[in-house]
Amino acid sequence: MTKAKAVWVKEQQFEGEGSYKIVMDGDKKAGNSPMDLVLIALCGCTGYDVVSILKKKRESLTSLEVHAEGERAPNPPSVYTDIRLVYRVGGKVSRKAVEDAVKLSEEKYCSVAAMLNKTATITYTIEYSEK
Repeated sequence: MTKAKAVWVKEQQFEGEGSYKIVMDGDKKAGNSPMDLVLIALCGCTGYDVVSILKKKRESLTSLEVHAEGERAPNPPSVYTDIRLVYRVGGKVSRKAVEDAVKLSEEKYCSVAAMLNKTATITYTIEYSEK
């Protein structure tokens, strides 16, 4: 079972705690907003999957960045309706292996993507660098 909590600090600021503490700020003055954290969670979740899959395939991955941009519904609860991911992959990796890993993450393994897919269309692009 996963547990988390949020404790109000002041104004729109909360101290969140799961495994570790984080700062959330609905006004974005002292921390990320809760919706920012949703996108960060998506990037981390899918990034973890892609790295794991590529390591199992013995690919020479040297770096991975996952960037996200999201559009939200205009009316409350203002859920994400469109999310664009960019995977920046470094190393001498097979393009097919990377594409397969990203697809597996998006469609099968990433639990954050599975939840967000209920309200948002998630699209992605992959950029390669041999660094």
